[in-house]
Amino acid sequence: MPIEEEFRVYSAEGLGEAVRYFRERAGMTQTELAELIGIRQSYLSELENGHANEQVRRLIALFKALGVRAVVRQADW
Repeated sequence: MPIEEEFRVYSAEGLGEAVRYFRERAGMTQTELAELIGIRQSYLSELENGHANEQVRRLIALFKALGVRAVVRQADW
């Protein structure tokens, strides 16, 4: 479990871990979340399991090229 529910995303695996953590914290199944945001449950499963599709690979490469990282944490809104 991350410190103070914060995930530093350096890879597709890190992003997937964050998505799964916050989905479970919200008490939602993959199917419920996928339906809510209009994606396939199988895509959400792949994302949570750290499978990097082209968009994820590009975002990670972009962050690395800029020398930054994404941080995922609970929103205050």
